[in-house]
Amino acid sequence: MKTIIEKSKYLSLLAVITLLLTFALALFWGIAQAVKAWGKIILSLGQSPDVILSILKLIDAFLIAMVLYILAASIYELFVSKVELPSTLVARSLTELKRKLSSVIVLVLAVHSVEVIFDEGIPGLEKVWQMVAISLIAIVLIAFSYFGTSHEQTDI
Repeated sequence: MKTIIEKSKYLSLLAVITLLLTFALALFWGIAQAVKAWGKIILSLGQSPDVILSILKLIDAFLIAMVLYILAASIYELFVSKVELPSTLVARSLTELKRKLSSVIVLVLAVHSVEVIFDEGIPGLEKVWQMVAISLIAIVLIAFSYFGTSHEQTDI
């Protein structure tokens, strides 16, 4: 049984590989967003109100890609083997992973909230409700990150 438990850690490689493939696809998604933004900037000579929204969507795509990479590297570090990456790109404990992910998710939510503000296709009241929802989620994640790390003494 001990051998099975010890060797089963390599099953986490399935998650790592899946996350890395999704990371690569998200990078291509970000590149596609960049090309669309460039087109709007060039065609409108930077005067279109959609330029800001396009750039925000570009930022959002790359932030999501970075979340996938941090998650893949951290799972590998935690369950398989050490990796030589800067501490900003890999979590070395589950608590640190939760904190890093919640921080990046808050950043993605912040970018998304600005997208909602600038999106003229969303009616006013719906914008308000989306902003309330985004704010509540961000507050919970920030509180979780702050209180979750200050009281925990041990972790793997």
